This record gives sequence, structure tokens and C-alpha cells, in this order.
Amino acid sequence: MPKFTKEMVDDYAAKLLIGLTEEENKMVLDEFEAIDKSIENVTKIKGIEKIEPMTHALDNFIFSLREDKAAPSIPIEDALRNAARVEGREIEVPKVVD
Repeated sequence: MPKFTKEMVDDYAAKLLIGLTEEENKMVLDEFEAIDKSIENVTKIKGIEKIEPMTHALDNFIFSLREDKAAPSIPIEDALRNAARVEGREIEVPKVVD
């Protein structure tokens, strides 16, 4: 598997519309290097190919949904009181996507 390069990280960052400084790029490359070493160590475990992947980190994971009970809500005026900017009965939020 090819190693990540500075150019690859810069390309992915550009596609994700995030700019990386040289220091951040190096940090990402260092993290990928650590991940690669961990994966390499895992592949050296004898018989690892026979192990079935887990679907959850806990062996005895059991979940159950709680009963859905209707409960009274707080008055809308109380909820809007905590908002920095309000327009009518709606909370104004900053635009996050161009």
C-alpha cells in the first residue's frame, strides 16, 4: 500500500476546502505513519485472517430502546430567550455552507 505523501495530504485538504499549514501537514503525515505501523503490527499476528470482525467493541453489548413517552416541552419563549439572535419564532444561526 502506498504511503501518504505531503502532496496527497495537501490535495485531500484542498478537496475538503481546508487549508493546512506545513506544521499541520506534518502532523497529519506523522499520524498516518503511526496508523500504518499499528496496522503492520496487527497483520503480523498469527492467525489474524481467521478472526471474525466485531460489530461492536463490547462482547456482551445488548441494547434496548426506552419507551417513548410524550412530555411537555418548555415554552418557546423560554427556548428563544437563550438564543443570541432570533427572527420571529426561529433562531438565527451562522451560515456554514457556501
